[in-house]
Amino acid sequence: MSGILLAIPGRQFINPPSSSPSGPPGDGLVAATNPATIADVIAEMQSIDALLPDNDGLKWFNRLYLMVTDQVRSNPPGGAWQNPAWLDHLDVVFAGLYFDALRASLAGAKTPASWTAVFQARFTPDIDRIQFALAGMNAHINHDLSLALLKTSADMNVVPAPDGPEYRDYQSVNNLLGAVMPSALNMLAGDALGLLAQDTGKVGRLLAFWNICSARNLAWDFADHLRDLDGPAQTTALAMQDALTGALGRAILAQV
Repeated sequence: MSGILLAIPGRQFINPPSSSPSGPPGDGLVAATNPATIADVIAEMQSIDALLPDNDGLKWFNRLYLMVTDQVRSNPPGGAWQNPAWLDHLDVVFAGLYFDALRASLAGAKTPASWTAVFQARFTPDIDRIQFALAGMNAHINHDLSLALLKTSADMNVVPAPDGPEYRDYQSVNNLLGAVMPSALNMLAGDALGLLAQDTGKVGRLLAFWNICSARNLAWDFADHLRDLDGPAQTTALAMQDALTGALGRAILAQV
């Protein structure tokens, strides 16, 4: 099998061959255009989930993303969000960045280093489902979320204020995700490999190593930082963040 090998002690991460189940970009794994609504986002992730085989690590990030998206959308704090239009737009833009990265990877186009760490390891054996799930979350939140926040601000002409309605909704999502993530990961760890991970405390160790609420808070702060930078400085900051996120993703995938 040909492919790019990444140097991680005890592991070789291998690009899937062109004949893999998700193979060429025209196989219909991901739609040609991004969804416009949350319902469409969920439908797209459901479609991807149905098409990916169990031995494709991307399936388990996509499954976790689907699970937490559905949970968050079904459980607004106090029965309602404070600025639902802003939050819906943010969620759609955010998901679109995942679909963009997947589409680029399948087409053999340039992909952020954050996502490359996940995509190149998709068919690597002996990596737990929960590792793929968290490595994908790491790429999506640490790389994509600040970009989604900036685009949402531009699209809606709203710069979220400290402790404003957008920030309060964002923090409410953090609280929901913090509550949902442990049970969601335990549900993913349901096969023989996953049960072994639970027995050895791997879910807990991974959650201690990478915390979704901390990552989302850093993404919010990074978006604020990027707003104050000019073009070249912003490009440099994004490149550094992308490289660090990719390295962290590889570390998550290398956990034993």
